[in-house]
Amino acid sequence: MALNGLNRAALRKQIRLERNSLTDTEQQQASIAALKHILSELMERQVKRVALYLTHDGELATAPLIAALWQLGIHTYLPRLHPFNPGQLLFLHYSESSIMLPNQFGILEPKLDVRDVMPIDALDVVITPLVAFDSKGNRMGMGGGYYDRTLANWSIHGKPLPMGYAHDCQKVELLPCEHWDVPLPIIVTPSGLLRFKL
Repeated sequence: MALNGLNRAALRKQIRLERNSLTDTEQQQASIAALKHILSELMERQVKRVALYLTHDGELATAPLIAALWQLGIHTYLPRLHPFNPGQLLFLHYSESSIMLPNQFGILEPKLDVRDVMPIDALDVVITPLVAFDSKGNRMGMGGGYYDRTLANWSIHGKPLPMGYAHDCQKVELLPCEHWDVPLPIIVTPSGLLRFKL
């Protein structure tokens, strides 16, 4: 997709409209296609702990991926807004018995229980939601900066590996970026797995 001079807010709005215009059948087909690509990568890396998100606002569906990870015995974790540090995320273990509550944005997140919290550097992979990405691996989120702050030091420590998960229609030529934006080394779409040299 060409940017045509759109600013970040306008670009977010346009791409959210595009992904929300996908039919239920198209969404289902896209999630199944992307699932094959990302599962292959995760299994090759022999991951044990994967953080991801629950689908919201037309995002590429993660429910099939979560079910597949559970079947493989891979532990899954979901983000929740940090109760004491504004702008930060905590990751909590997620299972079928997890109690889920809506946060201030209306997004379901695990009920806070310190026994379920997993330190960020103990995760193998963080699969991030995104609104848009470009041919260099740059990611645009919803504008809150939560994932950029969470992943700011991943390349220094070597983990957790951030991976984007998105519809093909979310790709643009080149995103307007800020110095705090964290690019992604891998982005998975229904069409395949993209690797970027950062």
